[in-house]
Amino acid sequence: MQGAHDWAITLNRTYTEHGYYTSKADSQVRSKVVNRELTLTTTWTDDVLGASTTPAGEVKAKEELRSSYEIKDLGEAKYILGMKIERTDDGSIKLSQHAYSEHVLERFGMAEAKSRSTPLPSGIMLSIKDSPETQDEADEMKGVPYCEALGLLMWL
Repeated sequence: MQGAHDWAITLNRTYTEHGYYTSKADSQVRSKVVNRELTLTTTWTDDVLGASTTPAGEVKAKEELRSSYEIKDLGEAKYILGMKIERTDDGSIKLSQHAYSEHVLERFGMAEAKSRSTPLPSGIMLSIKDSPETQDEADEMKGVPYCEALGLLMWL
């Protein structure tokens, strides 16, 4: 753990030296404004994703990091945290979790399931009475990974 802590301090010092400000909401998000040009970066361990309002800002940000570290430029990001990044012709960015959703469906054997707007009738009230009542029902449900499924769905 100490190594990760030391890296975070070192990286923060580097960004500060290059004129970036750290977000109060998320310490891994940093920004810099120079002549109305905004550059944002976010870091996951040693992976950096950045955006700038101009191509020159992008080049400058990469040069700054390159002056402090050996970096590998992977070009335009296509995925981040399981989300697909799509760029439109008008300059907009769209995030999609379609691939992640398909992965979750496959993980639980539901890849061929028919889609529905809601899997249960609206207004349904579930209670302890809906729990398994017999040992056979309990045994049948024991192998169902509810916690894992809920965790994956909450990520969506």
